[in-house]
Amino acid sequence: MFSLSRRNLLSSMLFLPAVLRGDTPGDTLFNGRTLAGWKAGENRHAFRVDGGNIASTGSRGFLFYEGGGASFKNFELAAEVMTEAGARSALYFHTQFAPHGAPAKGFKVVIDNSWPVPGDCARTGSLAGLRGIYKPLAKDKEWLQLRVAVRAKQVQIWVNDTQVVDYVEPDPPIPAEVAPDGVLGHGTFALGSQDARGKVLFRNFAVQPLADDAAMTTDERPVVDDIYRDLLHLHRRGFPVLDCHTHLKGGLTLPQALANSRRLGIMYGIAINGGLGFPTTNDAAIEEYLASMKGQPNFVALQGEGREWVTLFSREAIAKFDYIFTDAMTFTNDQGKRVRLWIPEETGEIPDAEKFMDMLVDRILGILNHEPIDIHANPTFLPDVIARDYDRLWTAERMQKVIDAARANDIAIEINNRYRLPSPAFIKRAKSAGVKFSVGTNNGDADLGRIEYAVAMIKECGLNPQDMFIPKPDGQRAAQKRKGA
Repeated sequence: MFSLSRRNLLSSMLFLPAVLRGDTPGDTLFNGRTLAGWKAGENRHAFRVDGGNIASTGSRGFLFYEGGGASFKNFELAAEVMTEAGARSALYFHTQFAPHGAPAKGFKVVIDNSWPVPGDCARTGSLAGLRGIYKPLAKDKEWLQLRVAVRAKQVQIWVNDTQVVDYVEPDPPIPAEVAPDGVLGHGTFALGSQDARGKVLFRNFAVQPLADDAAMTTDERPVVDDIYRDLLHLHRRGFPVLDCHTHLKGGLTLPQALANSRRLGIMYGIAINGGLGFPTTNDAAIEEYLASMKGQPNFVALQGEGREWVTLFSREAIAKFDYIFTDAMTFTNDQGKRVRLWIPEETGEIPDAEKFMDMLVDRILGILNHEPIDIHANPTFLPDVIARDYDRLWTAERMQKVIDAARANDIAIEINNRYRLPSPAFIKRAKSAGVKFSVGTNNGDADLGRIEYAVAMIKECGLNPQDMFIPKPDGQRAAQKRKGA
């Protein structure tokens, strides 16, 4: 049963866009009593009026707005939306009426607050095929505010006053790759319902038409190069375009990172480093970091540093992260010395590379089998002194040991942009074993790049959306199912 207390309703109304509050002129698209002005396309039973709301019935169908001429170019559209568990719907714009048997075309804003899974990962606020939001930013059975603004060649989307999309169409546009059904132009609105377990409610629909010459909020237009095309292709195929390994380093601030995410169409998982010698060494520091990230449209992660990190934090504290990752770049060697593999002075000479590799694989297996992580980051990293022999030292047997441990413990292998790891041979072998892959920049400064190596590996190794890692909800994460979690 949907419910919203009077106190919560009044509170939420304070944050509604102006077109909903009545501060500026706006056209109401739904009178709260009938579907006057709306016309059903495929399946006239997919939507109905329910308690003063437009309600999807959980079956596939489309409902098109045809009132008042129903042709909008530039506009601000606002609505309140509530989902039941497992419910899925969508809001279309720049579309046209489609008769029975034909799907709605145009641009699609996803409405789905369930936790994502590989192959079905776009959530509320996503601009389908162009910009993906993979972390649910609203809860089922709670009203959320959805706002969409179109100005010239720019689309902006907000969920509960948090901007999640800022898409700018290239100039000149490339229809086949920018949008499945054309380019930004004009049209009406539509609601789409998918076969789902629950229903979706809509109310307080209002639109503020803007002038045909309304200016974008930016003068920047994207450069259409190969990486731009490749990223759009991943969106179109349903990949989670998600960089799970980013840091606020080199002066990079959270607002800057989020603006970069909206501009590039790459969602971020922003991680704090926890371990000896790092600012985060206890639960209090974790709580402070989590509070700074509350409500933001990014995943929040912990990177465990060194093998001591597991002793510094409580199980309850680390369970509050969306996921946890670590690497094998810091460990105690067979001589009892703590070494960091990226620092030549600590690694020293390696007179017997084969013996070193056996030790390294042993340390990796210890991490994968015993530490409470979801992702193995910087995989197959070798110190500079032996890195030139990567292909020879990472034998099929050594690769398989790591892959088998990752698969047994449901740990994803990171495709790392900074170090260009692991090799295609490792990725193909891991894919065959059913291992999931995450994408990670591992930035050392403010430059987050565009996950170029991961894009290349996805293409070369034939990865599919189902091969990719998506953070799981609390209680289902791999890290919470093993010793120490």
